Order: sequence, then C-alpha cells, then structure tokens
Amino acid sequence: MSRRDYYEVLGVGRDAGETQLKSAYRKLALKYHPDRNPGDAAAEERFKEAAEAYAVLGDPEKRGRYDRFGHAGVSGAGPEGGPGFNPDIFADFSDILGDFFGFGGFGGGRRRAGPARGADLRFDLEISFEDSFAGAETTIQIPREEQCDTCSGSGAAPGSSRENCPQCRGSGQLRYQQGFLVVARTCGQCGGTGQVVRSPCPACRGTGRQTRDRRVTVRIPAGIADGQRLRLHGEGEHGSVGGPPGDLYVVVHVRPHPVFRREEDDLFVEAAVPFPIMTMGGTFKVDGPSGPLDVNVSAGTPSGTVTTFKSMGMPNVSGRSRGAFHVRLVVAVPRKLSKAQRKLVEQLGASMPVDKIEATAIDAERDKPFFEKVKDLFG
Repeated sequence: MSRRDYYEVLGVGRDAGETQLKSAYRKLALKYHPDRNPGDAAAEERFKEAAEAYAVLGDPEKRGRYDRFGHAGVSGAGPEGGPGFNPDIFADFSDILGDFFGFGGFGGGRRRAGPARGADLRFDLEISFEDSFAGAETTIQIPREEQCDTCSGSGAAPGSSRENCPQCRGSGQLRYQQGFLVVARTCGQCGGTGQVVRSPCPACRGTGRQTRDRRVTVRIPAGIADGQRLRLHGEGEHGSVGGPPGDLYVVVHVRPHPVFRREEDDLFVEAAVPFPIMTMGGTFKVDGPSGPLDVNVSAGTPSGTVTTFKSMGMPNVSGRSRGAFHVRLVVAVPRKLSKAQRKLVEQLGASMPVDKIEATAIDAERDKPFFEKVKDLFG
C-alpha cells in the first residue's frame, strides 16, 4: 500500500524547522491519541502515521535520505517499528506531549522517583517598631516534618528494610504497549520509588517522617520594614528519599509607632510649638528614634515649616545608609487660658488690630499633604 508524503502527514512545508516539526506532531498526537479516541481504529492509524512521519523527519540523517529518495530511502531503517522508525526519536516524548496523558516515560525507559526536596514553610512574626529600628534576635517555634529517628527515614521497622516493588520490579514504572509504541506509567503501588515497606516502622507508621516542634533563632536586621521576609536556608521540612530540606520564610509584621510615621527609610513627626517660640524664635527638644533632638526655631517661622535631621531616620536594611528624620512645626493653640493669660492675649490683640482679612486663592502646592511635600523636596 502506498504511503502519504511525510510532510503532508504533518502538514508542514519541506523547509520546516525542528520546532515546527515538533509542534505539528504534538497537535496530531494529541488529537489522534488512542486515549482520546478509544476503539477508533482510524484515529489509531493516523496516530501511527504521524509518529512514523516525525520519527523520520525529526532525525536529520533520515530526513536527508527521505528528501533524496522518498520512502525508499528509509524503508529499511527501523525494523522495530516499521519503515524509518527509530525508538530513540521518542526519548524526548515528554518534551513533546508533556504529561498530558499521564505518561512518566516513553520507549521503555526505566526511571525511579528520586530524592525530593522538602516543602518550604512560612512563619508570620510580629515585632515592635523599636526592634525594627535597632534590630533584634528572637526564637520561634515551628512544627515541621522531620526524618524519623527510629527508622532513619526509611519507613521500615527496625531489623527490616525496604524491598523492591513486586508490581514494577523496582523500576518505579509500568510499561504498556500502545500500538507499535511502548509507554510507561508511574507505578501506583510504590508511587514511583521502586520500593515498598513490608514491615512499617511503628514510630512513623511507614512514612519515614514525624511532626516535631523545632525552635529556630531568627536574627532581625535593623531597618527591616513591614511585610519584608527573611529566608532561613534548610529550616523547612525534611526532604524524602534523602532529598534536601526546604527553607523557612519568616514574614515580618511591624507594629505601628504611636508617633513616628515611616516612608521608606525616612521618619516623620509633627511637633506643636508654642506661639511665642514660633514668633520670637527659640529652641525646644523633640524625641527622635535614637533619643532627644534639639530643634532650633528662627523668629517668625510660619506654621507648617519642616526641619530635617539627615541620617537620623531609619537604618537601611542593607546597613549602608540611614534615612532622614523630619519634624513639622505647627503652632500650638491652647484650648484653655488662665485669667492672666487671657488678659495678655487681649492686650496683644489690641496692639495688632485687624480691620479686615483679605481672602487669597488657595495655594495647591502650599496645601499639599505634609508627607507629600517632604517627599517632593527630597526626591
């Protein structure tokens, strides 16, 4: 019986590259695969035809012979699966079809499920603003899966050992015939490990793992911000079959400070200054993150003025720099006055008569929120 042109089978031109060939074959294989078309003989033949075409065109040497001599050039190239068939061409079958049909391998390859890395863990840690500013060290307790001490992680009772799986004979896979192809599925009895436990360990019930509470020391760097996380390598759950442990991620939550507000590495605070100091000038102290600071006020300072202390803010978490500390000066208006104070204010008001206060347009730049103005000022 005459066979169709391989390029026609795959629906590609004669100048098609490797990627185009693989893509065309993948579409046909997914469409006509026997698992998708049970009992459909025509679909199975189309699947075989596409596999044969790709087996030839996917091999540069066979493709060259086919381009020169047609089917006659590859007619005796593969007795295992028909004209031009080479089972090695399907060594990357999973690369073409992935695990779409649940196949763990193709062409009879023997693969076991190897060592698996342990799972990563997360721990949410709440700290104070002071600890985020100065840095700290604390100990946390986390539950995690660890290797069983009784069986050393094998899952077998003392005096016994794991045995080769009788179903897959230790390969971890079961082979099936699909037409002229041989596919392999992960063994359901051993889960792909190739081994089973006849006498389970009484301590871990054959799992090889136990849940334990572990105490871990966490070093919090100065300057850490709310929401940042710390990675502790190897402090996650233990791996299986000798695999490496996972990591522990500590997510830091910083409690807000009652006075300071943080913007990146800068700190902001507002200070209510008595009217005489704002008018006549003077000095007062304000509590900064590292201790009291002297704030110098010039005579006639308007309310809303910002005084900045460079490198007195939050340390950068990298340890290379520090932010600034910004103090906004606003006039303190007393709510209650004594008789003597009220008399003095009245005398001051009488000496500064105001017949009319002229209205002025709102200055959008002047009335921007305090923190936005400072951010604009310092980029």
